[in-house]
Amino acid sequence: MAKIKHNNFIDTVDEVLSGAKNVGVLHLYAEDKFLTGRTIQIKGKEMYHFGTTGYLGLEQDDRIKEAAIQAIRDYGTQFPLSKSYISHPLYSELESKIEEMYGIPPIITKNSTLGHLAIIPTLLRDEDGVIMDHQVHWSVQNACQLLKLRGIPVEMIRHNNLNMLEEKIKQLSSKCEKIWYMADGVYSMFGDYAPISELIELTKKYSQLHLYFDDVHGMSWIGKNGTGFVFDSIKELPENIVVVGTLSKTFGASGATLLCKNQKLRDKIKNFGGPLTFSAQLEPASVAAAIASASIHLSSEITIRQKELADKIGYFNQLLSQGNLPIISKNDSPVFFLGMGTPISSYNFVHRLFNEGFFLNLGIYPAVPIKNTGIRITLSSHNQKQDIHELAEAMKYHYPKALEETNNSDEKVRKAFGLSLDDALHIEKQTYDEVTIEEKNTIEDIDKNEWNKFMGKNNIFDWEGLVYLEKAFKNSVDKYNNWEFFYYTIKDKKGKILLITFGTYGLWKDDMLATESVSKQLEEIRKINPLHLTSKVISLGCLFTEGRHCYINQEEELAEKAMKLLLDKLEEKYNDLKADMLVLRDFEEKNTWDKVIQEQGYFKINMPESCVYKAEKWQNYEDFSKVLSSRSRKHFNKEIIPFEKYYNIKIKESLSDEEMDVAYKLYENVKDNNYAINTFQYAKSVFEKMNSCPNWEFILLHLNSVENSPLVGVMFCYKNQNHTYVPELIGMDYKWAKEFNLYRQLLFQTIKRANELNFPQIDFGVSASFEKRKVGAKIIPKVAYVQARDNYTMEVMNTIQNDYKSIS
Repeated sequence: MAKIKHNNFIDTVDEVLSGAKNVGVLHLYAEDKFLTGRTIQIKGKEMYHFGTTGYLGLEQDDRIKEAAIQAIRDYGTQFPLSKSYISHPLYSELESKIEEMYGIPPIITKNSTLGHLAIIPTLLRDEDGVIMDHQVHWSVQNACQLLKLRGIPVEMIRHNNLNMLEEKIKQLSSKCEKIWYMADGVYSMFGDYAPISELIELTKKYSQLHLYFDDVHGMSWIGKNGTGFVFDSIKELPENIVVVGTLSKTFGASGATLLCKNQKLRDKIKNFGGPLTFSAQLEPASVAAAIASASIHLSSEITIRQKELADKIGYFNQLLSQGNLPIISKNDSPVFFLGMGTPISSYNFVHRLFNEGFFLNLGIYPAVPIKNTGIRITLSSHNQKQDIHELAEAMKYHYPKALEETNNSDEKVRKAFGLSLDDALHIEKQTYDEVTIEEKNTIEDIDKNEWNKFMGKNNIFDWEGLVYLEKAFKNSVDKYNNWEFFYYTIKDKKGKILLITFGTYGLWKDDMLATESVSKQLEEIRKINPLHLTSKVISLGCLFTEGRHCYINQEEELAEKAMKLLLDKLEEKYNDLKADMLVLRDFEEKNTWDKVIQEQGYFKINMPESCVYKAEKWQNYEDFSKVLSSRSRKHFNKEIIPFEKYYNIKIKESLSDEEMDVAYKLYENVKDNNYAINTFQYAKSVFEKMNSCPNWEFILLHLNSVENSPLVGVMFCYKNQNHTYVPELIGMDYKWAKEFNLYRQLLFQTIKRANELNFPQIDFGVSASFEKRKVGAKIIPKVAYVQARDNYTMEVMNTIQNDYKSIS
């Protein structure tokens, strides 16, 4: 089968961030002539600055500024030479001061990103393994990708999930000498912590386990000498822990530090740690600034600064608790995250606070899941208590306003983040007095004529088709293909249908739309654990269908309200069933509802292209070939017509038990050889039920040039209201496929049969679009909209894909 076009992760990220940029909350420019740290000017408006990561405000300290200025006067703007040859005169003083802070000689790197690239590939040996927290900083994850080139296993766990971590340790223990767990000390979005004490207990239980912490957001504001959150937790660095800190952010300068106990390892990293060897060293001004900052860290002043900031953090926590706002991680870090749920609510809130004179950071996908969009607020020493009080009051006032204005609720936000509903605020939601919604759980409860009027002629989901699908998949003994069905009809007050749709709740493979290379790797694991990387999914339509699963009367004034009501109902079902994912499919690439859906917390992905054949009735092969392009006509005359004579072609309304056995085995052949759309294999009963449904028929191809004329190909076809012919599934004997152009012949015989029945349309489905285009099918780009509980699955898929690329 030809490969399908899969979604590009970068395209999804670009779409989300471009949307935020277009509404004016990302990619902004400060306009100040000089900066104080307390305020910042954007678009001509001066705002209180609650978005810095310089938590102690040292970047504005006059002693640090003067040190940097003097270093430029003394040594120039840079020292353009690798440190492997010689370090400029200030480096040794900086290293001495950092060693005095930590009690351990440091390695100084240009920044933490380059530091990870220098350290991680040198730190890990080929016999080691890695487990990453899926929220560990991108720079750590990026550096770990280099390890795959050497065959080092790189695994991932859900955020702070110690049970999952322990399982991964057990899996790697027999094949790895050391197992490195990579985490942040303080996580940059939610401000929550790594469970340091629990992780240390795990290192005692598993001697192979070593810990690698990126603690750049834990620096300076906590710990003796401002050495950070991790050092404050462990007190003394053991052999099996490595910590990367920063000289930027709170430290007020530039650069990063590596701290490890093993002198031999430090020497090895310093001798050949990629960017340490081949990148420029820190500029003299940065080193001098870091020296000045280190002097402050080594004085009693640092404790005073830490306490002053801690007082402000405590004050802000107290104010926030009075407003019952959904702060995601309540602790004593200077990072706060206010959950808003949907992007549109977050945009609204940010704009409201901008107008009140407060600059806050938007937290959006991929830094957080799309449905966990929110606002990151950071406190610094620059903020005064009056500023903090005014911010808290503005947040309490505008939070419910933003939710109400964007048809959101505090309850929905708390559900999205898994928070208690005990303190949920009552917020007036958008009313739907003009429209009503009905939910049914079987097609038999819906009027046949009414359903077919709006949804008939589409794929296999006319009324009769859904009767078949329910019989095949509802209450199925096949636990992998046991689906719940639901149907929504939305009407206006006069009873006029505005929207009608159906959906299912069932089990999906997380790699269903991943590349074939990813699915092949995962299927090896599923031989032992069939449910590995699978999710419970609520979806419009079902895995057996494709096409327009949702009818919306776009001409009606209430159409948008109907769509929003549908999204509300789907989200209720999503939360009630505790599903892992919610998928709206298959919308055309350019559709009316794109903005509305994405603003409600969905991200858009490209679906496999849909292939639809439409043509006037033709009388002979010459007439048929006239609708083809000149290139496709040559293909038809060379690759299809000459091979038809080798086949004995039969059309049957039902199959005997013997024929069904062979046909099912041919289907299994295709399923085992095609991972383009990776779903669970359908049970034989799904095909047997086709025999009792008059809308199904079977195109059978016997090879008449071979003894006993074996059945080598089958199309399982559905006839929808004399309008749409649907070759839903295919079976082939690959032994003969290439020599006799079996697949192409099956495609043509499907077209031939639809022509005989006077069907004006064939839904050829997805995959193999190149081959289908050759026989006249039109290729239609499709998209889906997805909500997920977290980004874990997507990041795992990306990791596996990168793993495949590194070894291929």
